[in-house]
Amino acid sequence: MTVGNTTTQRSADATATGAAVDIEQVAVRFRTKKKDVTALRDVSVRIEPGEFVAIVGASGCGKSTLLKLVSGLLRPSSGQVRLHGEDVRGPRRDIGYVFQRAALLEWRTARRNILLQAEMRGMPKAQARQRVDELIAMTGLTGFEDAYPNELSGGMQQRVALCRALLHRPPVLLMDEPFGALDALTREQMNVELRRIWRETGTTVLLVTHSIAEAVYLANRVIVMTPRPGTVAEVIDVDLPVERDYGPTMSAPEFARATGRIRDLLGATTTAE
Repeated sequence: MTVGNTTTQRSADATATGAAVDIEQVAVRFRTKKKDVTALRDVSVRIEPGEFVAIVGASGCGKSTLLKLVSGLLRPSSGQVRLHGEDVRGPRRDIGYVFQRAALLEWRTARRNILLQAEMRGMPKAQARQRVDELIAMTGLTGFEDAYPNELSGGMQQRVALCRALLHRPPVLLMDEPFGALDALTREQMNVELRRIWRETGTTVLLVTHSIAEAVYLANRVIVMTPRPGTVAEVIDVDLPVERDYGPTMSAPEFARATGRIRDLLGATTTAE
């Protein structure tokens, strides 16, 4: 079933480059001391340049494993993963990665934590400093550039982590439960900010979340995973306007239809955050 028929927003070069991420009939199997475990089975997903796609599913269904496959941190047991048409055979430098915890270095200021990415990549210093200034302004961190992590709120720390991931202008941004540790109000604010930043940058985003509401608010499409061994139960097209005010979006009938369908697929009996 597909909810709505809104055309997914794509970047201008989508036709020229093909899929940003192409996962084709992928399986991942692990061997433990006691038994073999199949984490993913027969997963096929195609994500176009400029899309915002969210992945939801029960704990242990392989959501984070999918991100590791795209980043090249994990190889599939079978099947293929391609990034902009190239087979992913090892860790990729042309992605950004944001984790649940900001993982900032306590002895570095916000600016220097962002610049760590530039140092690791050998980016020209002047170019990196200019890019940092752009990102700080874009994410609302102006005035906190010289603050240390213990002087920043959880939301601000995640903004720093997001800046660090976007510093090198990655064509694909992977996000693994980036707001899961935040309080509800801060999480809402970060959702609004992330969607605005995505629209400004045009970066392809693949987000893992346990929040059905977060997935539908942020994404153009939502991939719903089955319990382990994880496979794609259904892909939901989100029929919501590109401009999404948080409150009105939450009360929109299209929002209710999409979240309701996802709850049915997941067997959820309680209201998602």
